[in-house]
Amino acid sequence: MNSTSQHLTQKLPLSETIQHALSVTKRGADELLIESEFVQKLTNSEKSGVPLRIKLGLDPTAPDLHLGHTVVLNKMRQLQDLGHQVIFLIGDFTSMIGDPSGRNITRPPLSREQIEENAKSYFAQASLVLNPEKTEIRYNSEWCDPLGARGMIQLASKHTVARMMERDDFTKRFKAGTPISIHEFLYPLMQGYDSVALKSDLELGGTDQKFNLLVGRELQKDFGQEPQCILTMPLLEGLDGIEKMSKSKGNYIGITEPGNTIFAKIMSISDVMMWRYYELLSSCSLNELAEYKRAVQEGKNPRDLKVALAQEIVTRFHSKRVAEDALTDFMNRSKGGIPDHIPLCQLSGAPLGIGQLLKQANLCASSSDALRMVDQGGVRMNGEVIRDRGLQISAGEFVVQVGKRKFVKVTLC
Repeated sequence: MNSTSQHLTQKLPLSETIQHALSVTKRGADELLIESEFVQKLTNSEKSGVPLRIKLGLDPTAPDLHLGHTVVLNKMRQLQDLGHQVIFLIGDFTSMIGDPSGRNITRPPLSREQIEENAKSYFAQASLVLNPEKTEIRYNSEWCDPLGARGMIQLASKHTVARMMERDDFTKRFKAGTPISIHEFLYPLMQGYDSVALKSDLELGGTDQKFNLLVGRELQKDFGQEPQCILTMPLLEGLDGIEKMSKSKGNYIGITEPGNTIFAKIMSISDVMMWRYYELLSSCSLNELAEYKRAVQEGKNPRDLKVALAQEIVTRFHSKRVAEDALTDFMNRSKGGIPDHIPLCQLSGAPLGIGQLLKQANLCASSSDALRMVDQGGVRMNGEVIRDRGLQISAGEFVVQVGKRKFVKVTLC
């Protein structure tokens, strides 16, 4: 326990319920601001029986979510299970501005059509983590559109340019001479105004959202509301264990990917990274996590725990049956076998060079990439390693494998 927590415990006679809620809230979190205020909110909630209003805003900038997105969703579910009211806010208005967080260039705004298309799938995917029946769904166009020009100007008067330039990304861009569009200053203001409209008690976000969350807190003060507390969650590293999970970096695990793909990707993470995934993604208790770590120290194979984590994640986003099939599939692949369910591909033009075949079957991005995989011994046909980059494939049907996870059943004529 850190000194702040010790001070709080001595100052306030916290009930077991509040101590538990605080422990659940802080698990895996990067920062809770301000902890003493949050404890007071929990205390008031316990006394009044009125749940806290806990907000998470997501801009529908892409149609699919990956495990990195679910870090804050998992925290929302934990708080939801404590009995609080969670609000899943879809930023259909703010998406048209574009969040400048972490950007060294202006983010292109999305069209209304793109936003609506992406928003359709967002809550359906989020419902795989949250309890949809107990989740309040809102769109920030509800209160942002009615503001109009007059309201926007009045809102802009609540913040200064100097405060905006405290943002690290704005400061870096200004010093580098990189343009900053005036509309980008509106983004944190509009996100902050969401907290006013929703009367938020606690707002969640990634560590890169801290500035925006603090603006919401300040605006609530300006509007005579009790300021929200802030809970920032770390950005989950991707499969490489270095950079944050991102589809653009190719190190992601999509929650709508096939179960065996999710399973295999989780099994590919390092033993060290496994603990981070457990802390941020698993529903196991802190006591259970401590037991797992103790078991590994005493000689248990980390692979067994990675299997358990993979099954938990696949079950969450698919089903227990799919998780069991994914385990069987993974074990089969580990023994050099072929998965039970693989994509089918029909090609013509036999005989076809191995490089062209791999490219046309979408197993490699290009012929040169395909030949490089052949040189590295990463290509198999019906289980046999292909080492001849000049190989011509005659008409027939065969299973082609590239790397550990890519399989296609090809019919060539």
